[in-house]
Order: sequence, then structure tokens, then C-alpha cells
Amino acid sequence: MGASDFSNLPHIGEALRRKEDYRFLTGAGNYTDDITLANQSHAVFVRSPHAHAVIKSVDTAEALKMPGVVGIFSGKDIEGKMGGLPCGWLINNPDGTPMKEPMHPILAIHKVRYVGDHVAMVVAETVEQAKNAAEAVVVDYDVLPAVVSVADAAKKASGVTLHDEAPDNQCYKWALGDKAAVDAAFANAAHVTKLDLVNNRLIPNPIEPRVAIGSYSRGTDDYTLYVSNQNPHVERLLMTAFVLGLPEHKVRVIAPDVGGGFGSKIFLYAEDVCLTWAAKQLNRNIKWTAERSECFLSDAHGRDHVSHAEMAMDKDGKFLAMRVHTDANLGAYLSTFSTAVPTILYATLLAGQYTTPQIYVEVDAWFTNTAPVDAYRGAGRPEATYLLERLVSRCAWEMNLGQDEIRKRNFITTFPYQTPVALQYDTGDFHACMDKARVLADVDGYAQRKSASEAAGKLRGIGYSSYIEACGIAPSNIAGALGARAGLFECGEIRVHPTGSVTVFTGSHSHGQGHETTFAQVVAARLGIPVDNVDVVHGDTGRVPFGMGTYGSRSISVGGAAIMKALDKIETKAKKIAAHLMEASDADIEFANGEFTVKGTDKKIPFGQVALTAYVPHNYPLDKLEPGLNETAFYDPTNFTFPGGTYICEVEVDKQTGEVRVDRFTAVDDFGTIINPMIVEGQVHGGLVQGIGQALLENCVYDNETGQLLTGSFMDYAMPRAGDFPQFKLDTVCTPCTHNPLGTKGCGEAGAIGSPPAVINAVLDALAPLGVKDFDMPASASRVWEAMQAAASH
Repeated sequence: MGASDFSNLPHIGEALRRKEDYRFLTGAGNYTDDITLANQSHAVFVRSPHAHAVIKSVDTAEALKMPGVVGIFSGKDIEGKMGGLPCGWLINNPDGTPMKEPMHPILAIHKVRYVGDHVAMVVAETVEQAKNAAEAVVVDYDVLPAVVSVADAAKKASGVTLHDEAPDNQCYKWALGDKAAVDAAFANAAHVTKLDLVNNRLIPNPIEPRVAIGSYSRGTDDYTLYVSNQNPHVERLLMTAFVLGLPEHKVRVIAPDVGGGFGSKIFLYAEDVCLTWAAKQLNRNIKWTAERSECFLSDAHGRDHVSHAEMAMDKDGKFLAMRVHTDANLGAYLSTFSTAVPTILYATLLAGQYTTPQIYVEVDAWFTNTAPVDAYRGAGRPEATYLLERLVSRCAWEMNLGQDEIRKRNFITTFPYQTPVALQYDTGDFHACMDKARVLADVDGYAQRKSASEAAGKLRGIGYSSYIEACGIAPSNIAGALGARAGLFECGEIRVHPTGSVTVFTGSHSHGQGHETTFAQVVAARLGIPVDNVDVVHGDTGRVPFGMGTYGSRSISVGGAAIMKALDKIETKAKKIAAHLMEASDADIEFANGEFTVKGTDKKIPFGQVALTAYVPHNYPLDKLEPGLNETAFYDPTNFTFPGGTYICEVEVDKQTGEVRVDRFTAVDDFGTIINPMIVEGQVHGGLVQGIGQALLENCVYDNETGQLLTGSFMDYAMPRAGDFPQFKLDTVCTPCTHNPLGTKGCGEAGAIGSPPAVINAVLDALAPLGVKDFDMPASASRVWEAMQAAASH
């Protein structure tokens, strides 16, 4: 069944209310912190107050005597007994040598490398007792100088070494593209535009902090980890195979309801391993719930790039070549997918929607005395889009072209299209997205709105962003060749019950995406049964088959495709049963809208009757078909999916204060086939809020001398609120993906990818009459005001 056929089925494209909302809205959700086990103790971590220091000693004697204390563990308790937290993606240098990969212990051994690093774990009967004892743990530190900013690390001027394995603090140098061809194109260009920019560091802050419970059964020698995580099977694999050295079947990972992740809950964290390991040492169930201050310190952060970009053009503004150099901050240790973010997930998207013939990218990745940096909503694609779309708008201004015009002159128009940075786009219609966005944004009325703003003493600007992203992270063979240390397939199991109701088991994980609704819509549409007759099970390695989890907008395109393959098997077997019941040949059986029919006759039977027959063996010969109607399938895509779109933002800037107000925001996306438009709209809204939040408000700042986190709470880290946004205008264009059975492309990250450059381009457009050329995110009132004052002084 092709994508075009599937998109016409009932339930597909229907804005059904989410099945899971009732339990969430009535407080009946089951989050990890809601779980209380028998014989449960509580853990508190002693964290480093220094960014860089030698641990001379950890004295736990007095703490162990305190009321309720069950045990205390430090680095000396785990040294030599287990491996470090693994990195899931190997990056090689241009000469073929592997990246530097220093050990990341679950508790610091001999040295701490960022504020918040894990020094000891205190376990007590209550949280308060554990906190009191943690304060009594005496750690003697020999404080060392710290290197904090990626700019300082890149200058190699700090004289500070975090890891002996990387004496210059460089993890790797990586390159992609034909440097000689790019240099030749620049030499013959009519115009070259240059841009330096910073992609600011972000702190994820999902509404539910990280939580974990480690449990151990002495009777069966089995472990269970309850954890707020996006991919429980990967968590189990990494923990058992690389850190604890346990057989996988002895460890069960359960990720129940999860209150947001945005990438920060993909990874294997030290706390998860500590709790699992210590549960056996103490024969206790041990629970840890992060406080918000711990989340700020120790959740993996996002972004943090410093880049220089150049675009070579001919006299008409056609792109000839681009070259980019990026310094990427990885933090103190390598997190699970950190090395892939500034390379495979970043550089390969720098072609964007444009026919730039040649692109060359160099990436230098650095260790610094800051929290580890890893994937955050979009993971590399927002960084690529921000750089490219800021550069394209700068090209337009220097060439005296409109931001829309320069994009249209360079759009890709024929597909499939092979980019110069490895990826091949299968389909798209970039002109359609631009045209629809311009109409929806009422660009023709912009001049009148600009005049009205000027009359009110405000500056108005308009900014464009035409993004593309690679979703459905896959396929395994290509990802493996690029350094992935695991497959990127997905699994789906369909269990049809005798009454015709269905349970779906998926390796994808839902933490806000609405899988319980959209996956049910897919199955119900295919089988012709009510959506309420489909249950979706996820998040438990003891119940669902092995899957790779949820990230990279892969759930419906990869997980949904696996479900479709399992449904193919269900239909094939069900047709055999139907053929037997109607005394016909398998080849003559057709299935549609929940009914099996015999071609050319009026014979038909419903799906429910076939399902019941599958469990009543005397209705068909056992020597030809086994009882039951259950099937499992794996799906490994042949390519990424490529959502794209055009975003248009209008801002007003207060000349007196520098305050920026987003007045209008239009987003037109191409997500291929849309299963549930209401859920898609919600995903886009959330992404836009996070992207605009980065552009205007959010900024993670460390003290450059001491490495102290200066934005360690919501008092100092500005989160976006509803009042910061206008009513978004949304629409879609549909060019179905050509290589998955649903024609879907993924939508979860698009808003966060396309919005930051649209906002900053709009701000710079507003400030251009004052002579402001550039500034870095966030465009806070103080930064904008300072830029205006600096321009006026010149």
C-alpha cells in the first residue's frame, strides 16, 4: 500500500483528541516520581563546587554515623570495577585516527571537571536524612584553573588540561566536502559574504526533572531501573554492555510517563548507573529525584558553537560555494551522542534548501570545564539552519536583494537532489512553502505595518528562514559508516486479540508526542476498526521488543513504518484465514475498510470474525496455518526524511529600551503525510516557543574564570512564557516521503530549527537603519540596546 493510498484512509488526517490526555489532565499519569517501592531508600549526590580540581580525599566517617544513613559511595568504591559512561558515536579525524575518548566515571575518580560533577552518593531512609548526611561528607579539593569558553579552548591559551588523553583539550578535528573545489569557487566569485556567529548554550528544562529508581531482586539476581528516559532499550544496552558488564536479560528498564525530554533524556546518565549498581550493594530499592538546581548543573546542555561562515556568489546572487569553520563545545565529558551533533547532524544539513554546488566544513570539538553538551531539540540541525539562514539573509542585504528573492533564486527545484555534503533529498517543494508563507504572513501589507510602527516610535523588521532537516535518524548502514555504534532501526509488534481489538508494542517512546493516539490512528485506519480498540504499549524493555527509542523526529516515520510492516504480515495471514472461510483462493481476497471480500463476488466477512477464527483452530486446517494473529516487524529506513518549510517573523523593537516584541510569526511546513493535524500543530507550537526562546531569552552562562554556572536557576535563566508570543499562523504543504509506507517526514523539531534565524533576521532588519550590523543570540533588551548605542557612537 503506497503513501498516497494510505493518506486517504479513515482516521488519517483526522484531528482526534489525544487518548492520553484524560489521564494527564486528571492527575492520573504515572511518572517515575509517583512510584514508591517497598524497602525504598533515597539518594542524594554530593556534587563538585569547583569546575576543575583534584580530589585529595573524601571523608565519609561522620556522615555514615548520621541517622538513617544506609551507605555512601565515592570514586574509590567503583574504581577498577566498571567501565565509564560510553559515547555512542565514533568520529574520526581527517587522517583516520579516532577521536580522543577519555573515561567518564559514574563517580569522579581523582578529579572533578565541572561544577556539578558527581563526587559521592549518599543513601538514607529519607531524602532529608540523605541531604543532611551529604552536607557532612568532607571533600578536600586542590583547585585547578579552568577553561570554560569554547573560544578559549580553541585558542589553546589556557594552559589547562582536563584529560591526560587530550592534552590540548581537543577531542577531534573533522571535515566534510571538497576544499580545493570550494577555494577555487571563492577565487572566481563576484561577491563574498562573511559572518561570525555564536550559537548560544541552552539548558533543556523539561517540566519533569530527571528521576530514577534502582531496584534489585536477590532471589532472581535481576535489576530493574525505573527512569524518566526517551529510549529505555538503548539505556539498558549502554549500561549493561559498557558500564556494569551485566547480561541484558538481567536488567529491565521501565520508562513510564515522561514529562518532556527535548533530547535531554536520551542519554545514559551517571545517576542511573549509580542507583542500579548500589541497589545490589545495599539490597535496597533506591530513588533519586533531581531538584531543579541539579538539572541546571548536570542535565546535558545544548548548542554552544562558535562559527565563521562565508558564501561565494556570482553577480546575480547565485550561490557558488560555502565554507564554514565551527568550534564546538562538548563540555567536560563525552555524552551519549554528543560527538555526532556538531558533525553528522550539523554539517550534512548546511546545503539547506539551496543548490550551492560546493561546500566545505571543518569542525573542531573541544573539552571544557562545563556540563556535557549533547542533543537538544533538533540536535545539530538548528545550529546548521541558524548559520545558513543568517548567512543567506546577510547575502541578500549585501547584494541589495530581498530576503525572499535570494532564497527563491537558489532553491532546489528538481528531486531527488544530491547535496555536496552527503545527503540526498528525495522530495520537496520549497517554492510552494515560500509562496504560501508570504500570503499567510501578508507580506504585501508589511510596508504599511512598518510605517505604523515608525509613527508609534518603534522599529519594525521582517525576517525569513527557509529550513530543511534530516529526520527519522537512519539508515543503520549509513549511520554505521559515519560512526554510529548501534543500529537505528525500529520495531513494532501487533497483537490481535480474539475479539478483534489490538495491542501495539513499539520500541518508540512517547514523552509528549501523542503516540498512543497517532499510532492507534495508523493501526485503526489500516484494519478498519475503531481507534478506541487499539492500545499502544511502550517504554518497558520487559514488555516491548528491542527498539531504538524516540529522538530526531523518527517516531512515526521509523516506528510507524515498523508497525505498518507488521500490519502487512497480519493482513497476509488474515487473508489466508478469510480465504478458507469463504472457500476462495488467497489471491482473490481483498481487504479494505475492515472487511475481507472475494473479488467479483458479494462474499465478505469482517475483520473481527477473522480474528476470532485465528484463535479457534477447528475453523481451519492446522497443518496449513498456526493459530493466533500476532506479528513483529523491524524497519530500517533507506534514507532520512526531509521536512522543510519557510518561516516569516515580524518584530517591533523599542528604540528607548531595546525590547524586542514578536508581533507576527508565520510557519509553513512540509511534513509529508500528516496523521493527526492537531498533534502536529501542537508540536510546531512547542518547537516555535523553544526556538524563539533561544533567539530572545535563553542563555546559559558560566563565569569565564571560575567555571561557576551563573544562570543556575529561573531567576537568571529566562524561560519563554505565553505572553512573549503572538498567535502563530500555521499551514502546511504536502510532498509525501517517497521511501516509507506512510509518506510521513516528522514534525517534532521543525519549529525549534526554523525559528531562531527568522527572529534574529527580523531584529537585524529592524535595526539596519541605525547601522547595527550584527549581534549574537539572545536578542535580549540589554544586548539590543547596547548594539544600538555602539552603532550610534560610530
